[in-house]
Amino acid sequence: MKYRSKSNSDRHIARRRGVYHYKRRVPTKVAALDPRSPHVRISLQTDDLAVARQRRDAYEAADDAYWASLLVGGNPDRAKAEYMAAVKRAEAIGFSYKSSEEISQLPVDEIVQRVLAALDPIKPADVTAAVLGTVETPMTKLSQAFSIYCEEIVADELVGKSKAQLRLWRKVKQLAVNHFIQLIGDKAMEDITRDDARQFYNHWRERIMPKDPKQKRLSPNSANREIGNLRVLYEAYFTHMGDPDRENPFRGLSFLERKKRVRPPFKVSWLEQKFLQRGTIEKLNDEARGVVLALIETGARPSEICNLTSESIRTDDEIPHLRIEPRDDPDDPREIKTSTSVRQVPLVGVALEVFKKHRDGFPRYKDREASMSATINKFLRNNDLLPTADHSVYSLRHTFEDRMKEGGIDEELRRILMGHRLDRPRYGAGGSMEWRRNQLMRIALPFDPKIV
Repeated sequence: MKYRSKSNSDRHIARRRGVYHYKRRVPTKVAALDPRSPHVRISLQTDDLAVARQRRDAYEAADDAYWASLLVGGNPDRAKAEYMAAVKRAEAIGFSYKSSEEISQLPVDEIVQRVLAALDPIKPADVTAAVLGTVETPMTKLSQAFSIYCEEIVADELVGKSKAQLRLWRKVKQLAVNHFIQLIGDKAMEDITRDDARQFYNHWRERIMPKDPKQKRLSPNSANREIGNLRVLYEAYFTHMGDPDRENPFRGLSFLERKKRVRPPFKVSWLEQKFLQRGTIEKLNDEARGVVLALIETGARPSEICNLTSESIRTDDEIPHLRIEPRDDPDDPREIKTSTSVRQVPLVGVALEVFKKHRDGFPRYKDREASMSATINKFLRNNDLLPTADHSVYSLRHTFEDRMKEGGIDEELRRILMGHRLDRPRYGAGGSMEWRRNQLMRIALPFDPKIV
């Protein structure tokens, strides 16, 4: 719960004898629980208004947390709130929060500075405790820390993700937490040691390099992902708790990754004979077939195609094109992979005919790209439409890039249309839509209109 007065840049700031003070009324709901009631008044020790505002922000955040903890009573979150309040109070007067044990290891001059600040008679006891590090650090289990990470630390980074993207994002990270808890236990974050991290690492090493030759070898990529997720969680949690310099037990633990397998492209003749003529993919359901045909002439990622909306499909514009961009609908957002993935792709050949038919996109597969890929790949395998076991629907994206290269299309335009990063600062719009369309017309493949 937050307690805020009217929204203005100088809230809770008062000037007295040339020095700014933090002055704030204790909310009625917690007045009986806060010994400072009815008002909190603390010198900000500056006559500079900009500095006063910064220090006010720290005290304000600390009091929000403190009052929230008073309301929840014996809830375990109270210890965390009190600790965070101590961190903020220490920061407000120029100190980073450290435990009393850590303070004892500091240089003598810094210890003296803290003691002198603590002895200042105008400072309340809670500020003194924050400066001297006597507020007990709360013990937070790994599972609890993961919840804090998702709900507080990176919450702002998740705002643009769709529900499906959020589920996948959380699932991958939750898996690492679950595996660690199964193997080591749901230990307090403060108690996780280097030995624990090495035990987790060795567990993965045995699965990557099993002694039993019949046992399936797991990918180093999977191991590195799980160890990396725990390393990021550990660092982010303690930075959030005011201890950014804490030694990370997962530091430096990783496996050498094998070169990632690259999906091979289709030959153009294969596309023309197997995909763009009748008697091949008609039995694939209408929307899945539309996705396949659209991929051939756009080179987009399957997930980008199946999540297009009517606003993104511009078949009635002077130059018909797709706008591949995030969904900004607050009730139905969707994130795009990278900033360079946001782009406009002209519609030519079979792709233009597909989107004249599917002007609202492919609602059957909206936020269901995994289901879509599984459906298409199963159909292609069962109907001998994949040249090798390494081919998949994603190979159409690699094919499109090869076709552009072999067709002599400008490298920068190829990168823009694929949503790849440029190797130099980007200037201009990357060429007009008419020019882009004309370039793609040079490589557009003939097709039987009845397959759409």
